[in-house]
Amino acid sequence: MRQFGIVSTLRASAFSLALVMSVATQSLADSKAMILPVDPAPLIVETDKGDLPFKIEIADDASERSMGLMFRDYLPPDQGMLFIFEQTRQVGFWMKNTKLPLDLIFISENGTVKAIKRGEPMSEAPIAPDAPVRFVLELNAGTAAKRGIVSGARIHHPVIDAISRQSPN
Repeated sequence: MRQFGIVSTLRASAFSLALVMSVATQSLADSKAMILPVDPAPLIVETDKGDLPFKIEIADDASERSMGLMFRDYLPPDQGMLFIFEQTRQVGFWMKNTKLPLDLIFISENGTVKAIKRGEPMSEAPIAPDAPVRFVLELNAGTAAKRGIVSGARIHHPVIDAISRQSPN
């Protein structure tokens, strides 16, 4: 009888350990940064200082947009992430699980910058422009001010330009 009790206890312990490891592994997987391929076409921002090229990753589906730059430890200074929405609409972002301070550049369907907002690391405060937009570009915090990106600037990328040509504005 005693041996049966020990075997049952060992089996239960092994099962519990496997369950804990499974949950821990899933939690670890959930906290990994998503790295998307860099698009071969640069994103160009027209400024008074000249055209500024950026390498971008494109987040164009719901799961990519929801993950964004979460869990990243580093973003190169000449790189960002472009969020593409299926239609122009009111959007809102937060910085939960985002370690990097960011500039969020809200862009209309015709490629015009509508607003620039700062995102603070790990904040759950909503970040939203006053007007509906079609795109959002995330860059390292301070890049917009340092490089002369302002409201009204024009943004070019093959995806933005294609949608802009279809836009009535």
